[in-house]
Amino acid sequence: MADARIFQDLKDDHDRHRDLLAKIAETQGDSEERRTLFEKFRVEVSAHAAAEEESLYAAMLEKPDLRDDARHSVSEHKEIDDFLGELADKDMSSSGWLTTFKEMRHRYEHHIDEEEEDMFPAAADGLSDAEEARLAKIFETRKPREAERAEHSEAGDDRE
Repeated sequence: MADARIFQDLKDDHDRHRDLLAKIAETQGDSEERRTLFEKFRVEVSAHAAAEEESLYAAMLEKPDLRDDARHSVSEHKEIDDFLGELADKDMSSSGWLTTFKEMRHRYEHHIDEEEEDMFPAAADGLSDAEEARLAKIFETRKPREAERAEHSEAGDDRE
């Protein structure tokens, strides 16, 4: 695991996401601050998830020992995307918005903790240094493109 940049990139994003979630939780009602922070979180998480799926998860899907973990995480990304769409459709000043936000936050923090504690170490064992370096480049290239795409889409656009 000499070039673990892919895992550091992902953990750095997770730390930013945790910070944004904490800041959103401190807001009240349908405020400009809540709207701005929520939109920032939505775009950031959408870009992160897409780039992660196109880099790390794609490589994991090719390896039988890692395939189930990748599939599980992709399904959790879909769940978070559904939550984001639901939150975007709700009145931010309602108690229902806060209840849904708390549930989404719990599920997302569980997801990223699971990735960091279980999935990343398993993936690191199954990937060569060269693969990790290649995945970091893919992630770092894709994420800005995915962020631009997310900025021009609505929350939950990926929902079925």
